[in-house]
Amino acid sequence: MARVADFCVDRWEAHTVLAKTPDVVRSPFEPLRDGEAVIARSAAGVSPQGYISRIEAAAACGLAGKRLCRAKEWYRACAGEGRRRMPYGKDEVRGKCNTGKGHVLTQVFGKRVFLTKDSHYNNPKVNQEPGFLALTGAHDACKSPEGAFDLVGNLHEWVADDVSSALPKEIPLEYGEHRLGPRGSGVFMGGYYSSKREHGRGCAYTTATHAPDYHDYSTGFRCCRDVARGK
Repeated sequence: MARVADFCVDRWEAHTVLAKTPDVVRSPFEPLRDGEAVIARSAAGVSPQGYISRIEAAAACGLAGKRLCRAKEWYRACAGEGRRRMPYGKDEVRGKCNTGKGHVLTQVFGKRVFLTKDSHYNNPKVNQEPGFLALTGAHDACKSPEGAFDLVGNLHEWVADDVSSALPKEIPLEYGEHRLGPRGSGVFMGGYYSSKREHGRGCAYTTATHAPDYHDYSTGFRCCRDVARGK
């Protein structure tokens, strides 16, 4: 993990292993089955776990002895004390992070298909389409000074917060509070490989409209942990 202020954050987006057999890496290309327990892991050079809800991500972090990052922690890890635009600096440089790709669902299923959550948004084919999802750390320039990779792009990352009146005080909302979903909605940050500027830019990219049990091909996560006192 990378030390940031008074907490630590995983250097790479999470993949998962089976809780019953932790030496077995779970497929990152399929939603979890009901009741399936997985443990979060963080390593370079693997496909990160998509198709996961905030509820499932928080449980996976917990089984790893960690927790889901809070929104202000996630933003701090990405933007730093100076509130830079990107993890690597104040100005966005095209290609440094895995963003701005075309629409993968159109690529996989065609332009005239009526898309549904189960058959399309959670279809294992989506994140296996070549040229879209990258292995963790593959964009080595997309790195914070503390050594955390892919905070912008690759997969959206769930954070622990609900939509509430407190959220605008914790993180910048570039397009205003009116873009928030109902109170109790979940929050994911950083954008994913097809993101442009739909919900903000760089570290401030925030989607806050989906329920905590929502998941699709674009939703991933990483874990945080408090720094032990005296260290």
